Amino acid sequence: MSSGKYAFTKALKELRFHHCQTSPQSQAARSFLVRAYPTMKKHNPQTPILIREAQGIEPKVWARYGFGKERMESLAGLDEKAIESKVTEMATSEPQS
Repeated sequence: MSSGKYAFTKALKELRFHHCQTSPQSQAARSFLVRAYPTMKKHNPQTPILIREAQGIEPKVWARYGFGKERMESLAGLDEKAIESKVTEMATSEPQS
């Protein structure tokens, strides 16, 4: 993972992950977070990165931007590489109007 990959846009105010601690559906999301969270936090120390675990929920990621704009994407059925691509796109792009 290159260091520039997780340089978040200034418009991003928060990145929030929801996943289940035990379900196979959330395994790729858990693995991604274990691997990528330290790098994301290192390069974006002022941006909150929240991880919420709840039994039996579908893995999802939310990006909250300025002016109350939010974007949610499901991570269900994705492998680590696809999750990384989706999170990178959400964290580095400006919100849609």
